[in-house]
Amino acid sequence: MARTPSNMIPLGTIAPDFTLFDTVSQQEKSLQKLKGNKGTVIFFICNHCPFVIHVNKELVRLANDYQIKGITFIAISSNDVENYPQDGPELMRKVAKELQYPFPYLYDKTQAIAKKYDAACTPDNYVFDADLKLVYRGQLDDSRPKNGVEVTGNDIRNALDCLLNNSANKSVQKPSIGCNIKWK
Repeated sequence: MARTPSNMIPLGTIAPDFTLFDTVSQQEKSLQKLKGNKGTVIFFICNHCPFVIHVNKELVRLANDYQIKGITFIAISSNDVENYPQDGPELMRKVAKELQYPFPYLYDKTQAIAKKYDAACTPDNYVFDADLKLVYRGQLDDSRPKNGVEVTGNDIRNALDCLLNNSANKSVQKPSIGCNIKWK
């Protein structure tokens, strides 16, 4: 299991725009249509990564807890499906339905969006404010597969609470760790 850290792009970076295929609704979805009134969380994930499998239930809980507060959640998979067919759109749809993802699960076929976000691993997590300015990037929490730390989502929850309360996030932002994105 590879341990690739996320790239910590500068806070204040504007979210690159996109329109991608949503494997759940089977429709094209754009960031401009999906973005939240108060903020937007973007996860780069995939089906097979043990780091993502480890946090999947928390991703669902997190979205369910914060969507009612005006935060939108978007998941994107950018993996090379020729070499990793388990991450293809049909299986993405199946996983999203099985896990009851309360957010779209978008397919980045060309990998252009992952490159625009400088995404490096799965999960790679970004929190943007209402103006799509980056306010948090990094780990969900300190839990990793087999490290014995409970999955809580505390780091992103703190970032979202700070965003919603209009207060500065003074916590250290640590890179996420996960499997590298499977580039073509």
